[in-house]
Amino acid sequence: MNVVPPIRPVTVAGADGCPGGWVVVSATSAAGALEVQDVRVLPDFAALLEATSGCAALSVDIPIGLAEDGERRADYAARKRLGVPRSSSVFPCPARLLLAASSYPEANALSWSALGKGLAAQAFGIMAKIREADRCMTPEMQARVTETHPEVSFWALAGDEPMRHPKRKPEGRAERLRLLEGVFGPAVRSLTPPRGAAWDDLYDACVLAWTASHVAEGTAVHLPAEAQRDARGLRMEIVY
Repeated sequence: MNVVPPIRPVTVAGADGCPGGWVVVSATSAAGALEVQDVRVLPDFAALLEATSGCAALSVDIPIGLAEDGERRADYAARKRLGVPRSSSVFPCPARLLLAASSYPEANALSWSALGKGLAAQAFGIMAKIREADRCMTPEMQARVTETHPEVSFWALAGDEPMRHPKRKPEGRAERLRLLEGVFGPAVRSLTPPRGAAWDDLYDACVLAWTASHVAEGTAVHLPAEAQRDARGLRMEIVY
């Protein structure tokens, strides 16, 4: 009789930017089942990488790889997956040259003069975190650390259907919690956001941990299938 060896659990993590830095959800993954092990807020991207260095995969909601003109095929592909109205959650990524700007007016003016288009205020709002990730990431690290968008992950978790409600509304929170319960079991309902994070940050980090389990298993989908590379050799792709 053939004996099937037990599947060894691996640790994965999902991280989402939050007011306190990064909220990270660590979980064990085995045979498709996930169990949350830890939820915490870390101050910066370097601390996030250090704390999750033992994880088989880490999925983060931050652009990795910056185009010279700000045009990333990954963003267009993600918007196409989501459709209306969730496509607006994937806003244009800033061009690499804009990282040097210290204020939104400066970045917006530089974008108009160099690229002939403005910069979304939402993109500038996460510029500090984009700088953090860009300083830390290398092409080699992308085998384990992947860019993921929570709305794309929820879309996939819902059977290729976009969320019906915005994530910060009570209906949107309940909608996402129902999906997460199908992955993590009823224990996910007992989770609460740590200091420095909100409910939507926590649930986004949870679904990113689910995506990280696909990365660890080698079953993740990459948008686009053939990634662009930026000037530093980083792949510009969104994984789910």
